[in-house]
Amino acid sequence: MMHTLRPDGRAVDALRPVSIELGIQANVAGSVLVRFGQTHVLCAATIEERVPAHRLESGGGWLTAEYAMLPGAGDRRVRRERAGVGGRTAEIQRLIGRSLRAAVDLGALGGRTLWIDCDVLSADGGTRCASITGATVAAAIALHGLGQRLQAPVAAVSVGVRAGHVIADLCYAEDASCDVDLNYVATPAGIVEIQGTAEGKPFSRDHLLRMIDFGGRACEQLFALQRQALASVGITL
Repeated sequence: MMHTLRPDGRAVDALRPVSIELGIQANVAGSVLVRFGQTHVLCAATIEERVPAHRLESGGGWLTAEYAMLPGAGDRRVRRERAGVGGRTAEIQRLIGRSLRAAVDLGALGGRTLWIDCDVLSADGGTRCASITGATVAAAIALHGLGQRLQAPVAAVSVGVRAGHVIADLCYAEDASCDVDLNYVATPAGIVEIQGTAEGKPFSRDHLLRMIDFGGRACEQLFALQRQALASVGITL
């Protein structure tokens, strides 16, 4: 049902059009261009034959992530972070890394690091959630090249409360005017992480449970899209 609350008329629990395009970069182990409406993120997975110092004695590998907004991603030029990443970027990088480590067998990687690079080409809200969803597919392709499997799909979606209504997959206009902003990350086995903040007044437990419900249903749709994309190149997840 069309909803006048939303700029594009989507139902309150509806995702924007989502697509996952494979094989974007030739020189990495796995790459994906993921689109959530007008949010477009290039996700690449690279294998490095070494691990950081804190993993040297573990006998296993590591997964880490980097994230960046390209200068033309927003409605005005985004300055490159030449002197080191800012607080928002560091937070998003850590979220992407934590999320994917929930589905990667680091022990099986051996002395390798799986690098995840997420570069936002076009930003219209939900860039970190699109990054996680796309990076999962890139990581699965990279691991397949090593003869390994991702243990589970990981997907993420933004949900929130706007004008008293819970809505899923916020675009920028919704995110900028919402009362509550929450990022929901999950695998089919359950929740990986929830980040939720009231932008003004505290929100109710009922709203929280409804946001979790919307997030779970949206992720089920995203898992199906991830599996479909991977099946196209003979990978099961």
